[in-house]
Amino acid sequence: MEGRKRKRRFDFFVPLMVVLIGYFAFVLVSQQVHLGQIAENQAAAEERLSAAKVENEALKQEKAALSDPAYIEKIAREDLGMTRHGELPYTAARK
Repeated sequence: MEGRKRKRRFDFFVPLMVVLIGYFAFVLVSQQVHLGQIAENQAAAEERLSAAKVENEALKQEKAALSDPAYIEKIAREDLGMTRHGELPYTAARK
């Protein structure tokens, strides 16, 4: 036995484990990045939703106010420059 040289066989276990650990680390990091992007998208969507809810509530209040004749008259006078029958419109001179 001493006269024979033992042929050293290449061990595949260690490089295989290094490759597997590297692969799983890459997958883990890429999934964390993807989850971070999803969280950012969700936060942006929630912000848009809350802004839409505020706008919706304002529109509901305006819709309810449009059934009030006093509000309709106010809008007609201020925004449209309308007057009642017999009134003269007044516009201030610009400086």
